[in-house]
Amino acid sequence: MLKKFFKKKKESPENKNILFAALLIHAAKIDENYTDTEKKIIKKAIMDLNEISSEKAENILKLAEEKEKESNQIIEFTKEVKKYSMEFRLKIIEIIWKIVYSDGTSDNYESNLIRRICGLLYISDKDNGIIKMKVQNFYNKT
Repeated sequence: MLKKFFKKKKESPENKNILFAALLIHAAKIDENYTDTEKKIIKKAIMDLNEISSEKAENILKLAEEKEKESNQIIEFTKEVKKYSMEFRLKIIEIIWKIVYSDGTSDNYESNLIRRICGLLYISDKDNGIIKMKVQNFYNKT
C-alpha cells in the first residue's frame, strides 16, 4: 500500500503541455489584459512545440486556462519546464516575450515575472536580454 502512495504518477504528455501552456497564460494575464492576440500566440506555440493539430492545441489551451485559474504560483509550471533542455527553456522565454510585446509595451509586472521565471529556469540575464532584444526588434519592424 505504501508503494502505491509513494509511487510517482506518470505525467501524460498532455498534462505536461497543459503546464507549459498555463505558464504562458499566466504571463499573458499578468497585465490583467488577456487578449485574443495573446491566445493566438499561445495556441501557435502549443502547436509548434508539440507538432499537434489546431483542435488538440485548442483543447490544451482550454485545460491550461482552467489550470492557471486554479493555481496561485508559477513554481508548479516552471518545475515541469525545468526538466527540459536549455534550448527548450530559452524557447519558452522567447514565447513569453512575444506575448508581452504583442500589445506593444512591457510593463514592470511583466518584466518582473520574466526575471522570476528566468531565475527558476536557470536562464542568465544575458540570455534573457538577448531574447528580449530579438523579440523587441521583431515587433518594432512590424
